[in-house]
Amino acid sequence: MKKVEKLSKDGRLATTMYERWLEEEGIDVIREDIIEDVRAVPLKPWPRKGGLGVHVCLTGAEDMDDAYICEIPSKGSLKPQRHLFEEMILILSGGKGKTEVWNEGGRKVTCEWQEGSLFAVPLNAWHQHFNLGDQPVRYLGVTDAPPVIDLFHSNDFVFKNPFIFSDRFNGEEDYFRREGEVFAEGVEKIWDTNRIPNIETVELKAWRERGGSSIRFELANNTMVAHISEFGVGTYKKAHRHAPGAHIVILEGEGYSLMWLEGQPKKKYEWRRGSFLVPGRMWFHQHFNTGTEPAKYLALRWGTQKFPAGKHFSEGEAWWYSTKLGGNQIEYEDEDPDVREMYEQELAKKGIEMKLPPVKK
Repeated sequence: MKKVEKLSKDGRLATTMYERWLEEEGIDVIREDIIEDVRAVPLKPWPRKGGLGVHVCLTGAEDMDDAYICEIPSKGSLKPQRHLFEEMILILSGGKGKTEVWNEGGRKVTCEWQEGSLFAVPLNAWHQHFNLGDQPVRYLGVTDAPPVIDLFHSNDFVFKNPFIFSDRFNGEEDYFRREGEVFAEGVEKIWDTNRIPNIETVELKAWRERGGSSIRFELANNTMVAHISEFGVGTYKKAHRHAPGAHIVILEGEGYSLMWLEGQPKKKYEWRRGSFLVPGRMWFHQHFNTGTEPAKYLALRWGTQKFPAGKHFSEGEAWWYSTKLGGNQIEYEDEDPDVREMYEQELAKKGIEMKLPPVKK
């Protein structure tokens, strides 16, 4: 007789296939609301990768996607990998290196990287990371492994599938050297590319509707994307909400974020360079700069314009205009008075001047 699995209180199986896979990986899993600094998280030997690592399943992601932190030893390499889930990689620290990418039987194409590089691994292509420097390299990966592993519930299918997605990658020699091109120009500049050499030096475009400046990246024909946002000293972003899974890495500055479900108390999370957080499903969230330099973050998330997904992945996509107009953004004049009062108090502690104009009711 087939074993009957124990059900959880909400009626589903006590552990999903993805959760079981995490247990088999043999490394720790971080389940928190926020990580203070991804560059300082303890790592353990990771048999599958051949380096050090930790899985990251932050509360707000709700297993819509996930993250991990991995370290490549100095002058070393990781084991070759391929898998049926998408993956975006940000080099957090260390020197220069390269990633070789190839399809079964095809030629290898090289992606050169350094601290601050962002690139996407082509779907189901073989790839191997090499550290060319004398110091360990630490990187952050964000993937859509949870839904993929749960849907197929076959590790052999996900990790040993021979299918080649030639429309995404077909051994093009300049795959990671292309300049990229503008995909769409509107309220936000959208850049279609496979690699950003250094996200610290990317030119951003003013986006007054959101408060600050921004740029979005469509990467490697993926369904997952990334964007960078920056907001100045003495300013903060407008609150908005959307589907879960936006993994936010603080690149510069210090401050805090408020996150809350409509009608519920606000939670405050302080952050600095290297902090990592994910707003939950339709949680309003709002970011505040309390430092003496502009604050900048990178968000790795769902939300492609090239290959739009259904509501489950794109809920709340109207996040750039007012809730009064049917959107999911709270304008400054409509926010609770205690939001700005709290911010003014935080600035006063550091002697920083508020740069936003008075709220017009």
